[in-house]
Amino acid sequence: MFEKQAAVFLYAVSPVHMGAGQAIDVIDNPIQRERHTRHPSFAGSGIKGAVRHSYESLGGRREDIDRLLGPDSNSSNLHAGAVSFGDAQLVALPVRSLKGGYVYATCPQALARAQRLLALTGKQADWQIPTVDDGACLFCNPALLSGDKLHLEAFEYSATESSSVKAIAADLATRALPVGASHDFFRSKLAADLVVLSDTDFGYFAEHAMLVEPHVCIDEKTGTAKDGGLFYTENLPPESLLIAPLMASKTRTGKDRDEELPAEAVLGQIKTLIDGRLLQIGGDATTGRGLVVAKVEG
Repeated sequence: MFEKQAAVFLYAVSPVHMGAGQAIDVIDNPIQRERHTRHPSFAGSGIKGAVRHSYESLGGRREDIDRLLGPDSNSSNLHAGAVSFGDAQLVALPVRSLKGGYVYATCPQALARAQRLLALTGKQADWQIPTVDDGACLFCNPALLSGDKLHLEAFEYSATESSSVKAIAADLATRALPVGASHDFFRSKLAADLVVLSDTDFGYFAEHAMLVEPHVCIDEKTGTAKDGGLFYTENLPPESLLIAPLMASKTRTGKDRDEELPAEAVLGQIKTLIDGRLLQIGGDATTGRGLVVAKVEG
């Protein structure tokens, strides 16, 4: 049983393709999505695999990999790992804005789920989750407006300034992004340019505002594009923010008890390893996809 918990914010600094397999649709290679919300998500197994793959390059010791994250399936000494990542759920999504370049869009549902996850991991977030009507939005930065309207992509929203959104944005910016000069601009922008849409309006952007890239298959013999080789790959856009649970138990190698680590030490090792660090998640790593910055809250 997992005894210690934390929450991990994952902030995309490049497009991320956490693949869901092929689809018979306009998009050949879609990203992973939750069934009930259709929001983009990262499978917990993919996050754990990314940490395992990068463990040594992040400064961890090779001998700690198996006892913390579990051995390979073909190992002769199988046992459960001491670390588990849950699926990452969407908190905020960058949406193109007429003013300010882009905003961090979210919705009451996404905020409430993030607040619940933080509470379950022992980190209370005293957010007053607002309600928003379809076609309206709540904001905290008047510079984003054209008159009294906010324009996102091709849509116009009636806008209301909100002190509760301002408080949520400031707290979220502090929690979600690492300390350091390289993150100062984005921390300030998240604190200023968070916009809360209705669940319905946000759901539209969560499904249709992804980065879709065309690719071609190259014939190895001719070095030219294969006939019928055009395909489309979907990516989560950079500046997206997700949150996932991180859970730890004592190590369970079955060896001498002197080698076992308590859950607190396991969580401390993983937090030290990934907090504020760059991870590569999902596919297309050789084309610079899947780069995310992790921030452990807990």
